[in-house]
Amino acid sequence: MSPTPDLAALYPPFGLRLHAGDLTLRMMRDDDLPEYAELLRRPIFADPDSPEVFPWYRTDPDTRVRQALSFNWRLRAGVSPEEWELPLGIWAGDRMIGCQDIRATRFAERRTVTTGSWLTLDAHGKGYGKLMRQAMLVFAFDHLGAQRAESSAVLGNAPSFAVSHGCGYVDNGTAMGPQPGPGIVEQRFLLTPDRFVRPAVPVEAEGVTEALKELLGAGAV
Repeated sequence: MSPTPDLAALYPPFGLRLHAGDLTLRMMRDDDLPEYAELLRRPIFADPDSPEVFPWYRTDPDTRVRQALSFNWRLRAGVSPEEWELPLGIWAGDRMIGCQDIRATRFAERRTVTTGSWLTLDAHGKGYGKLMRQAMLVFAFDHLGAQRAESSAVLGNAPSFAVSHGCGYVDNGTAMGPQPGPGIVEQRFLLTPDRFVRPAVPVEAEGVTEALKELLGAGAV
């Protein structure tokens, strides 16, 4: 009987791993989801009533976990060259501390990615937010051939603004956020490869195979 292939050979995003300092970013497998569920029950925001709080976090913990797991499975099934989103778990050493996502629509044509992230409250203020964004940007610019990276944050979210500016993003106008409920104004940010402030530590990327790049619409890079 031939050996069973590793799941990454069947679904290339599972092979992606980014290492920067003591941080590792990788796609969560089902074995990681119990740890992820516990993370979702912990505080993320210092002020739970702030406009910065994500709508999905405002639900009760059980609903939050159930919806987050369903969302992760749905994203896995929806990855295609036309549209994709990779939610990467963040580990500091062997401890999971948050999530960094990267998404794109028609990447082969637009060469544009959008990123978003969160960390548990006890991981704030340690430089992780900036380093995990920089690791993601190295992947986007150097390995996928992105020409633009976009992000946004609710007005007044000083820590998120600081991460974006620290990576080299420039302000790119404002927009009404897509969240349900009263309108919330968000600041948009834009980064191009020439303005990217690279991390002080090297970023190692594993699993950036031709199969992965083709799946993400970056096969011509």
